[in-house]
Amino acid sequence: MASSASPSSASAAAASSEPPAPSGTPASPGGSTPSGACSVTAGSPAQAASSSPSSAPSDPPAASGGPAAPRASAPSGASPARSALRAELAELTTEAFRPELADIDRLPTLDIARIMNGEDAGVAAAVAAQLPEIAAAVDATAARMARGGRLVYAGAGTAGRLGVLDASECPPTFNTDPSQVTGVIAGGPAALVTAVEGAEDSKELAAGDLAALGLGPADTVVGISASGRTPYAIGAVEHARAAGALTIGLACNAGSALGRAAEHPIEVVVGPELLTGSTRLKAGTAQKLVLNMLSTITMIRLGKTYGNLMVDVRASNEKLRARSRHIVALATGAGERETEAALTETGGEVKNAILVVLGGVDGPTAARLLDESGGNLRTALRTAQG
Repeated sequence: MASSASPSSASAAAASSEPPAPSGTPASPGGSTPSGACSVTAGSPAQAASSSPSSAPSDPPAASGGPAAPRASAPSGASPARSALRAELAELTTEAFRPELADIDRLPTLDIARIMNGEDAGVAAAVAAQLPEIAAAVDATAARMARGGRLVYAGAGTAGRLGVLDASECPPTFNTDPSQVTGVIAGGPAALVTAVEGAEDSKELAAGDLAALGLGPADTVVGISASGRTPYAIGAVEHARAAGALTIGLACNAGSALGRAAEHPIEVVVGPELLTGSTRLKAGTAQKLVLNMLSTITMIRLGKTYGNLMVDVRASNEKLRARSRHIVALATGAGERETEAALTETGGEVKNAILVVLGGVDGPTAARLLDESGGNLRTALRTAQG
């Protein structure tokens, strides 16, 4: 992945239906009716607070000798701040303890895999419940990017890494400029592979990381946090909103602080995790699905595809060059010789080659028509065909 670094960074539901007690049978899925340059900016794991208390009791009995559920009350002698954080986390669906899974480590491997697969099956339904919010966020993002704006992801830990991953895949897929879709992660480049303790707790680090990008009204910032309470993600959204940028808050708890801070809250409630608080699991899967939608559908709206073909693919290796030839042939129905000639005429540019074949123009004319149409192949084709 390409990476450009600034000083401290690099730009880079409802509770699930309970699986049966661990007797070897799989659990039912949890859910609600539920390369863009990576710029990694300062600040680590994104897990912490929103709302929607879990349906699990605050102090359920231990299951057959397994661990007992943690009490919400703080231990004697705990500092007020620590007690407040403990109480806050106890209210989060993503942090809830599941006593029925307390003996999961005693199960056969295949049974654990079945339970985990059942859990994951509910994630898509949780995302489906947020489709109207996702669509509204995409339309608002595409409108700003059509004016030259950027899409910036900001998060800590797993959430930040997922944002950087999605950003890094846009240049080879859609031939975007590395700065057009980018990600900042709490703790900087090192946080992509190693936890940077404490970085997620600073709103100021997020503001500094985004200030270095010079955000403006045409830009969009997506704060990502499973808990919806991570200070770094909230700080990023708050800074972006003050700069006039569009803001989206992606969380996995309902009524989250991140959702309240953003203009477009997307809260995918996937329920308690298989491993208590391990939001790299269902929450991480949900975040990846939503990020796939945000970037992919935005690029479709911007004319970066022709039908379901990646006509802006960057052919940087032999596999992608073969894919380019295949795409031109699929889009035009041209044979191998005509496809090769069109790609040669246009310097390997897939979109231009399609316009040469279907529009009956030469390479320079295809380039001019696409430039005049803002890169939209369908618009350029209408012009070429009169």
